[in-house]
Amino acid sequence: MGRPTKQASAAIKFLENLRIPEGKKAGSAVKLASYQRQFIKGALASDVMVACLSIGRGNGKTALSAGLALADVMGELTDQPKREVILAARNRDQAKIAFQFIVGFIEGLPEDVQDLFTIRRGSKLEIEYSGNGGGLARCIAADGKSILGGAPTLAILDERAAWESDKGDALENAILSGLGKRDGRALIISTSAPDDANTFSRWLDEPPPGTYVQEHRPAFGLPADDLESLLEANPGSKEGIGSTPEWLVSQARRAIARGGSALSSFRNLNRNERVSTENRSLLVTVDEWLAAEVAPDGLPARDGPCVLGVDLGGSRSMSAAALYWPETGRLEAVGTFPCNPTLADRGASDGVSDRYLQMQDRGELTTMGDTTVPVGRWLADVVKLVDGQGIACIVGDRFRHAEFQEAMNAAGLDRVPFIWRGFGWKDGAEDIERFRRALFEGMVKTAPSLLLRSAFSDAITLVDPAGNHKLAKARSLGRIDAAAASVIAVAEGARMVNRPKRKARAALWA
Repeated sequence: MGRPTKQASAAIKFLENLRIPEGKKAGSAVKLASYQRQFIKGALASDVMVACLSIGRGNGKTALSAGLALADVMGELTDQPKREVILAARNRDQAKIAFQFIVGFIEGLPEDVQDLFTIRRGSKLEIEYSGNGGGLARCIAADGKSILGGAPTLAILDERAAWESDKGDALENAILSGLGKRDGRALIISTSAPDDANTFSRWLDEPPPGTYVQEHRPAFGLPADDLESLLEANPGSKEGIGSTPEWLVSQARRAIARGGSALSSFRNLNRNERVSTENRSLLVTVDEWLAAEVAPDGLPARDGPCVLGVDLGGSRSMSAAALYWPETGRLEAVGTFPCNPTLADRGASDGVSDRYLQMQDRGELTTMGDTTVPVGRWLADVVKLVDGQGIACIVGDRFRHAEFQEAMNAAGLDRVPFIWRGFGWKDGAEDIERFRRALFEGMVKTAPSLLLRSAFSDAITLVDPAGNHKLAKARSLGRIDAAAASVIAVAEGARMVNRPKRKARAALWA
C-alpha cells in the first residue's frame, strides 16, 4: 500500500493521542497495531467510499470504530461544518458499548476540550461537539427504522454480519444513500458471517468499485487449535490487543473437547470462519464433516458392492449423485447443473460468488443440457465413474418414480435394483440417523470436496414433536442435493452391511 492520505495520517495521529478508556491498559496512550494502521490507510484512501474489515472477536473493532467516529465529529477527517457521524450496531446494547467507548475517549481529553461536548444518554445516544464547526455522533440500533434525510460524513456499521437480514439491509441502504450528499464514507466492520449469502460476505467477496476490503480469515479445514491460523484471524494477539496466543489455543482445545455449538461458535467468532453457529438442527457440524475428509492418496479402495444415491434436480436445481462403498467407507460425489444460466450467473444469484466455478475446476461439478439436465444421459455418465465396477443398487426419491424409470431405461440400468426412499419424516429420520452413525464411527471417508462441504454447510434437519428428523435447507438458495444423495447412499450402505448373510444351501441329490 502506498503512502497514507492526509486524512489517514490525521486519523492515525489523532487516535494515538487518545487514552485507552478501559481494560488492562486503561489510562495508557492508544498504540495502533499494524493491521489497524493498514485499515485506516486503506479506508481513507482518496478513491474509497466503502471500507470493509473482517477480523476475529476481541481485536479492537469497536474501539477502532469509536475512535474514528470521534475523530470525524471533532473535524479531524473533514473540514465540513456540522459534521454527522452514524455508528450503527446490531441492537441498542451493542450501540451502547460503542457509545461508551466514545464517551471514554472524551473523558481522557483535556478538560477545556471536554467542555465542548454535550452527551445525551436518554432515548437517543448522541454526542454533540460545538467546536471546529460542530459535529454530531449518533449511535443507533439496526432495527430498520428509517433514517432517510440524514447526510452523514461518516457511517460506521459495527458487527454487520450479525444484523437481522431484512431490517439490516434496509438500514444499510438508507445509510449509504445519504453518504453521497456530503462525500461521506462508510466503514463496515465485523467478524465473519455464518455463510456466503450474508450481505457482509457479499461485500467481501464481490466488492463494487470504490470499496476497500481487508479480511483476516484463515484457510478452511484447518484444526481449530492451529496457532498460525489463529493468529491470522487475531492479528492483535501478537501486538498486545485482545486475547493472548496461549489463551486462544487453550480456548480452541476446550471448544474441541466440547464440540457441537461451542466449537462452531469458536470457529465463527474467534477464528473468523464462515461457520454457522446455529447447529442445534444442523445435519452435521463442520468439524464432524471434516473428520471424514482424508488426503486423496489415503482414500479407502473401491472394494465390494457400490451404492449409488441420486437426487434428481428440477429445471433450475442441481442433480447430484453419491457413490458409496460400504465395506471400505469410500464416498464420492458429483453434481450437475443445466448449462443455462451459466455457473457464474448461478453463483451470483445464489449468493456464493464464484464457488460453482471453483467446483467445476476441481472436477466436482459439471454442466449438461440447456435449461434441464437430461437425466438418462447424466445417469449413464455417473455410472461410468465407477470404471466398470458393478452398481449393487440405486437409491432415490420415491416421488420421482416415473423420471427414475425413464432415466434408468435410457442409461441401460433397467436391471439394477432400485430402492425407493422418501425424504419425509418416516424414511428421512432413519436415513439421517444411519448416516450420522456411520460418519461418527469413521465409516465415511472422502477426499476434500468443495461440493460436499458446501452442501453440508446448508443442510439442516427439521424435527417433529416425536424427535424425528428430515432434511431441509438452511436458506432458500442453498444447494443440499449432494448432501441428500450422500445421506441416502450411506444409509442404504449401512443397511446392506448389517443384513444377515444367507448361507448357501447344500445341494441335495435324489
